[in-house]
Amino acid sequence: MGWFDSLKRERKEAQAVTEVKEPVIESVPAVDNKEEAVEEEYQVIEREPAPQIEDQSRTVPVKTYAEKKAVTHVVGQTKVIAIINQKGGVGKSTTAINLSAALGEMGKQVLLIDLDPQGNSSSGLGVEKNRVSRCIYDALLNDIPLTDIIIPDVSKGLDVVPATINLAGAEVELVSEMARENRLKDAIGPMRGRYDYVFIDCPPSLGLLTINALVAADKLLIPIQCEFYALEGVTKLLDSMKRVKSRLNPSLDIYGVLLTMSDNRTTLSRQVSDEVRRYFGKIVFETSIPRTVKLSEAPSFGQPITQYDPTGKGAQSYIDLAKEVISRG
Repeated sequence: MGWFDSLKRERKEAQAVTEVKEPVIESVPAVDNKEEAVEEEYQVIEREPAPQIEDQSRTVPVKTYAEKKAVTHVVGQTKVIAIINQKGGVGKSTTAINLSAALGEMGKQVLLIDLDPQGNSSSGLGVEKNRVSRCIYDALLNDIPLTDIIIPDVSKGLDVVPATINLAGAEVELVSEMARENRLKDAIGPMRGRYDYVFIDCPPSLGLLTINALVAADKLLIPIQCEFYALEGVTKLLDSMKRVKSRLNPSLDIYGVLLTMSDNRTTLSRQVSDEVRRYFGKIVFETSIPRTVKLSEAPSFGQPITQYDPTGKGAQSYIDLAKEVISRG
């Protein structure tokens, strides 16, 4: 009986072990179900759209001149105008961008050449300079045709020759080049007859790049800021213009003087405006450019003011300036 008693006891212990193990086996699916529930929860979270911040900035696609839209009108005599003032911060690049865009929207064909190593006119029109393989430097130093450099249709009727940081070394490299003052003029020559206007955005200096602009241009457009130091340096600029005119470019003359950053609410602005008009006379444009926040914001979005704030007073002032430019011929 003892042997049978021990056998029964072992059988009961085996059944007890089996009964203990069964709940463990049954609990495994419960763990799997929990993981599936967690996965479903994450899937719900992933399906929720992330909040989007509206980006108004514009990037111009880098195209070739061969992809330029067909010209819809007959281009007459091309006018090459250098926008120049050796003083920085007077609105040269702002005027170059917005006057060019305004003329383009009026049906004119315009080429804007960025001759400033800072490249403000390029970036202000949405050109990403790190994606540009060639710039105006290559035309000046490597004799690359402008048709291989031009980025067409950055705005309606407006093409641009960009500038990159490579241009910063051009001043030094041009010193040893033959006919160094005529490099830009030779590059622009084949473009005559293809555009109504060619604008050159000059650097704030009187170095070799600016001399190249003076030699290449037919006329000068001089922006003058309506502030205390407005006329400082203009005398030296006019002396440089006279020397270039007498030796290198007999046709060079002042096309117009533009008052920028004006604010008629201040006595100083009115006094500077009166003094400039008294000094330069009729060549001063009737239109003056007001100081506005929108004009300062537009370049950061890669747009001219006529696109960024078309109904604002900044856009209207450049439209009026474009009309004056057209009326002057």
